[in-house]
Amino acid sequence: MGEAGEGGDDPGDSSGGVSPAMGYEQARDELVEVVKALEVGGLSLDESLRLWERGEQLARLCEQRLAGARERVEAVLSSEKPEVGDHPAR
Repeated sequence: MGEAGEGGDDPGDSSGGVSPAMGYEQARDELVEVVKALEVGGLSLDESLRLWERGEQLARLCEQRLAGARERVEAVLSSEKPEVGDHPAR
């Protein structure tokens, strides 16, 4: 779970939602902690639901970050692709 002093990084803290400024790696790492906490069990139903909801938020953010990265990679690859008639003369 989150370390003291990290300011709201506790996976059980779903009150503030996921910060739009949170990067992929940070969201992924927190999601891993949420999954571990749910797998260990021993939580109340309310706490489990809060963690599940936080996990859903983090997973959505990760998906958005990955989709954005995929679009940027595809844009770069398509801009580097030679046009049909642009092959060097041999």
